Amino acid sequence: EAIKNKTIELNNVRYNRMAKIGSYLVDMFPDNGTVMTHCFAETIVGMMLRECSERGKHIRLFCPETRPYFQGARLTATVCRDMGFDVTVITDNMPAFVMEREHVDLFTCAADAICLDGYVVNKVGTLQIAICANHFGIPTFVTGAPDIGHETKDTVRIEMRDPDFTLQAMGVRTAAEGVKGYYPAFDITPPHLVSGVVTDLGIYSPYDLHRYFTDGHIDE
Repeated sequence: EAIKNKTIELNNVRYNRMAKIGSYLVDMFPDNGTVMTHCFAETIVGMMLRECSERGKHIRLFCPETRPYFQGARLTATVCRDMGFDVTVITDNMPAFVMEREHVDLFTCAADAICLDGYVVNKVGTLQIAICANHFGIPTFVTGAPDIGHETKDTVRIEMRDPDFTLQAMGVRTAAEGVKGYYPAFDITPPHLVSGVVTDLGIYSPYDLHRYFTDGHIDE
C-alpha cells in the first residue's frame, strides 16, 4: 500500500509539473495557430492539448513521422486526433516545405537532455527542423528541465543504434541487400536556434539555464 501511494504521489508531482509546462507553452501559441512537433513528448503532449482545449485555443498540428520508429506518426498524431485536434502527419523530409507553404507559427519538442550551456539533445531530426524554423523566422520552444548532470554538451554521448532499422519501414525492407545503414538516435541543437526552454517555473533563455536552479525549484 505504501509503495502504491508513493507511486501515485510521484505521478501527481510529475503531472503537476507537466501541466505547468503545458500552460507556459500554450501562452506562446497564437489563436488558430499552426504548430509543428517532433517525435513523442509523452505527457507534455496531452497537457499542452488539454490546456488548449480549456482555453478554447484552436490550433492545428503537423507531426513529422520520426523514423525509424515512427513515434510521431503512431503516437503523437494519435493522441492529437483522440483529443479532437486537427493533425497531419508528414514525412521527415517535409518540414521546410510545410513551414513555408502551411504558415507554421511555432515548432516545439521535448528533450532527452537540456545541457546547462543551452544545447538540446533530442530525437534525431530535431536539429534540422530547428535550422529550418530559424531560416523562416519561426520560434522553437523546447520543453523540459535543464539537466544538472550535463554542464555542457561535451558530456553527452550520442547513442548509435542498429543501422538496419534505417533500411526498413515497420519491418518491410526498403533498401537493397548490401546497402549500409546509419542510425544516430539523437542529435544536438545549439542554443542560438532555441527561442526558449519551457519549464515548470516559466520560460528561460537557453543562455540562462543555471537560474532555473536558483528560482525556488526543489527536486521532488
